[in-house]
Amino acid sequence: MAATIDTIRDDFSLLDAWEDRYRYVIELGEALPPFPEPQRTGANKVPGCVSQVWLTTEVGAGDDPPLTFQGDSDAHIVRGLVAIMLALFSGHGASEILATDAEATLRELGLDEHLSPQRANGLRSMVKRIRHDAEAALRQPA
Repeated sequence: MAATIDTIRDDFSLLDAWEDRYRYVIELGEALPPFPEPQRTGANKVPGCVSQVWLTTEVGAGDDPPLTFQGDSDAHIVRGLVAIMLALFSGHGASEILATDAEATLRELGLDEHLSPQRANGLRSMVKRIRHDAEAALRQPA
């Protein structure tokens, strides 16, 4: 079972050393379910990431449909960052996704100051893609 964002926050608060936090982020990525090989397409690739990142979106039913995301990366630390973003957004309604401040969560975890500029840009690209999919889901007729 994937970690929730609350579990991740709690675990981060117990880890003082950044080496331990990086190791934990990598472990989160290792716990992601396998990403289907046929989904590793250009359409599912997140632009703006230095590492390769793939993201799929499943849109549920309703006026404010829940969105379920699945993702992967070819880099261990980035795969862990994908896991954090999935914990933050996946399974939530489109309007809740749009109201979620991912940057605040990253600051709360301390990741904003410990990521390279390239990784931070890649993370922002992933959030942008998730938000775009949530906006599109709200525009679709129920």
